[in-house]
Order: sequence, then C-alpha cells, then structure tokens
Amino acid sequence: MNQIQAQAPYQVFTSAGELTAEHIAFFNKNGFIHFKQFISKEETAALLNSVREVHAQWIRDGREKVNGIPIVYGQDENGDRIVQRSPFTSLFSPEIRNLLSSGRLDSFLKLLPSPDARIAENEKDGVVVNHYVNHKKSGLKQMGWHTDSARDIFYFHKVQPMLNVGIYLTDSKEDQGGLRVLPGTHNQSIHRLLFRKKQFISMREDKNEVLVEAEAGDLVIHNGAIWHRVAMSPLTGPESRRITMYVPIISGKAVVKGDHSKTPFYHKLRFLAKK
Repeated sequence: MNQIQAQAPYQVFTSAGELTAEHIAFFNKNGFIHFKQFISKEETAALLNSVREVHAQWIRDGREKVNGIPIVYGQDENGDRIVQRSPFTSLFSPEIRNLLSSGRLDSFLKLLPSPDARIAENEKDGVVVNHYVNHKKSGLKQMGWHTDSARDIFYFHKVQPMLNVGIYLTDSKEDQGGLRVLPGTHNQSIHRLLFRKKQFISMREDKNEVLVEAEAGDLVIHNGAIWHRVAMSPLTGPESRRITMYVPIISGKAVVKGDHSKTPFYHKLRFLAKK
C-alpha cells in the first residue's frame, strides 16, 4: 500500500521511484501529489548547502540576473543581503545538476501527457529556488494566487502543459506560511486559467484552498495550470523561513535561454508578491 497518510482532501504517498496507477489517478484528479521523504536528510542538507554557496557567490559578484531573469534579493533579520528567488540555479550547482541527471525525476515525465516532455534546465526560469522569510526588509514574504502556465502568454506562446516538481529543502508547515492549492483547478478553461483570480495580485484565503504541509526531503508536484499561492508566515525572522527548489517539466517548442535573453513582462508582476 503506497498511501501512508490521509489528510482530507489529499493524501501523502511514499515512492519507490516509479509512479503507480494510484499516483497517476490522484494527480490527474487533483492536479498535485505529495511524496514523503523523496530524498534523504543527508542529500537534502547537501542540496541546501550548495544553494547557499551559489547565493553567496552571486552576492559577492553583484549578479542581478541569470539569462534575463531577475534575482530577487532581500535582507535577513541581521540586515545581511540574501537571495530569495534564484533562477537557473542548477547551472551553478553541481549537486542539483547531479540530481537532475540521475534519472530519479524521469518517471514524473509520465504525468505530462506530451511526447516531448522534458526537464527544462535551460528554459523558462530553469530550476528556481524560493527562499521565503517574513521580515520587514524581506524580498519574498508571500506569493499571490497564480498559475504557472500563464507565463506562456507573456512569451507570446500558446499555453502548453507543464509541471513544477517542488523539492523541499526545509520544513514547510503552516507556521511558515506554506503552499495553498485549489484542487482540480487544472481542469478548467483557458479563460479560467488566466482570469479566475488576479494573477499574483490576489492574496486572499480561498474557502476551497488546501494547505500543503511538507518536511525537508519531501517532493510535491503540481500541474502548471492549478491555482496556488504561498501564504505569509504569522511568524517573523528565522522561524518563518522556508526554502523550496522547483524543477520545471515542460513541453512544446524549445526556447533555450542565454546571457542575452530578455526579461519577460510577467516578472514585473512578481514584485507585487513582496508586499
């Protein structure tokens, strides 16, 4: 039995590395799925340490963008500059690249019904690490309701199916704010995908939202079309911190990013997530 915990209206699963019919059915119905302790504590710690090293180097270098995508900076409770959203992080981290090349994430390609499904290390925003902390000078405290698939519109492309594979590098409990999803909203019209709520601007709690609580090492996949947000932690300072790495799985025409890539418009909307 793969199910190890039931928290209506969703379940938490274990994974032996292969998706089962039960996993696929749950994901297709709800638009997200949560796997417990997908990576070990030791590997999680190594990934987190690697991310911190990358961020420290960017701060020393004064880097502002990677492949046209802005790096979001802020300050911690001590007034030190910190990276709070890092795009294309795997391009600077051997540990993340080793995970991507290990094949351990390949089975999740089955959740995207497209023959050209792939891990987008050099496309979109690449592997993103979000570092939330509730502090008066934080650059990332919360994120309003949005759908990841909507970004295709700002690239002047047809909306394509995509997934985001979230790997939790720290615990993410309700006290840290946490991910909130609206189950089943991945099965909606294009109009609802784009306009059900005000993308990134709407922050209000939804009566139908589900809190996803995870521990370091857990993995949560969500469909790019599902509506979701990240709530602000009621705590402040270190106790509010949560760090998650997102690996995109995409389809459609490949658009590889490089040093001369332009900054897409939707990143201007992201600044509203700081408020």
